[in-house]
Amino acid sequence: MHCPFCQHVDTRVIDSRVSDDGATIRRRRECEACGERFSTLETIELKLPAIIKSDGRRDTFDARKLRQSFDRALHKRPVSEEQIEAAVRAVIHQLRMTTERELASRRVGEFVMAELRKLDHVGYVRFASVYRSFEDVADFREELDRLERDLPGEGQLPLLGADVVPFDRHADKNADKGRKR
Repeated sequence: MHCPFCQHVDTRVIDSRVSDDGATIRRRRECEACGERFSTLETIELKLPAIIKSDGRRDTFDARKLRQSFDRALHKRPVSEEQIEAAVRAVIHQLRMTTERELASRRVGEFVMAELRKLDHVGYVRFASVYRSFEDVADFREELDRLERDLPGEGQLPLLGADVVPFDRHADKNADKGRKR
């Protein structure tokens, strides 16, 4: 490792520490020529699959975009940064485990939805509404019904209160027909 101060070609490691998540190693180094100390971070570099978009374009995987998706879905929700980071790492781990060189963006979306379902139901429905292109309130109702049916009593508050009447998108039309007669 070259010294960033004097550009000497050799430095020695004084101390090494593994990060909390085990993904990086922080090394404290000292230049043998000028005596200056500095830190370096060592990370594993694994090639993640290319992402194939719905229009056929291929794009490199971007962890920042993944994190932004989680941030948007969980905006103002009671989910900690640590939980979000763990979910992002879980999705990246799933991507690595596929061992495929290319992966459809739909599959990445499914990985994200699975993690959001574990974290926060509201965030999950927010993401699903965009991901699945919900057209109307009935699409939301279907997803909420599916979620409540699949995840009864996992410690989260119910998605809808007991006194909420199911939405009938045809109710207004039926009411209008009754008034015209």
